[in-house]
Amino acid sequence: MGSIERVHVATRKGLFTVERVRGKWDIVDVAFEGDNLPMLLADSRDGLLYAVLAHGHFGAKIQRSEDGGRTFREVAPPQYPPKPEGGEDVDPVRGTDVKWSLELVWSLEAGGADRPKRLWAGTIPGGLFRSDDCGESWELVRSLWDRPERRKWFGGGMDRPGIHSILVDPRASDHLLLGISCGGVWRTRDGGESFTLEGKGMHAAYVPPDQSADPNIQDPHRLALCRANPQVVWAQHHSGIFRSEDGGASFVELHASPSSFGFAVAAHPHDPETAWFVPAVKDDCRIPVGGRLMVLQTRNAGRSFEAKTRGLPERYAYDLVFRHALDVDDSGTLLAFGSTTGNLWISEDGGESFEAISHHLPPIHCVRFSTVRVKSPTWPVVAS
Repeated sequence: MGSIERVHVATRKGLFTVERVRGKWDIVDVAFEGDNLPMLLADSRDGLLYAVLAHGHFGAKIQRSEDGGRTFREVAPPQYPPKPEGGEDVDPVRGTDVKWSLELVWSLEAGGADRPKRLWAGTIPGGLFRSDDCGESWELVRSLWDRPERRKWFGGGMDRPGIHSILVDPRASDHLLLGISCGGVWRTRDGGESFTLEGKGMHAAYVPPDQSADPNIQDPHRLALCRANPQVVWAQHHSGIFRSEDGGASFVELHASPSSFGFAVAAHPHDPETAWFVPAVKDDCRIPVGGRLMVLQTRNAGRSFEAKTRGLPERYAYDLVFRHALDVDDSGTLLAFGSTTGNLWISEDGGESFEAISHHLPPIHCVRFSTVRVKSPTWPVVAS
């Protein structure tokens, strides 16, 4: 029995599985062809694979596979409780009523080694959900939802606020750090019984200067932690790149060239001084700077950044990389990312060089590595 490294790619029109076949990375399977998949989770604890489907009018669905993605069956999506009659819940920016209903499952994470069936889901319009039965049922974490600060959260790229980053401390599974757009950084140390607002040092350039340091209106596009040293947390924020050495309580801004703006960040699992980002032009024109696609890497805690471009297009590139579309494997050697234009790249040397796997996929929402133990070869290769 051996093991196979896989890359699962959730896109606007299907879930693609990539493996190394006869010495070459290639697409070996596609599931949910034509369906929109905003999120997926490859659970390393038990090998289960979860696919989130966004069915538009029919709402969000979750499918679970127990055989590595060969077959799936539907499990329960998170459901909000009925909104109290007469309860006022108004969007602070749009002035419209906030409906207590699921719009999107924006993050899905495993709950820790000592909670083998626990899952966490972050949603739009800003609810955190917990499952203790592998997604068969979900419960809204009311201790966060009922916080008065939640009424001041507002949408960033989405119309409503959403929880897109859920970091589970590998040393203590009841310790979570959340990233919310736009609602800042929140921490629980008791499995969701209580929360504190963190993120001191972040600043927002999209509000008046006297409000820019308000931790409750920050827009951390994505959070990532070093699993070997979870006190180190990286943040790709709407207003720049930040790094924390105290588990997210406070952050220091870092400066990268040609841009500190972007959505994705991946933290090296073993080296707390190494992380990767994909820069873009801020706000008005969200494309690679100068049409040149690159991955920024720091190996010295953000004191300097190196632009990695080998194997990537150096002009006329219009690739934007979403929050969840960059991932690094457990070794810190394999790096993969996909873009809004359907391009998928893999690096086998920690980002020093990249190989294009496909230029023809649908827009890519999420990329995740998994390691699967197998007895025999898997699927035949699917033409990409």
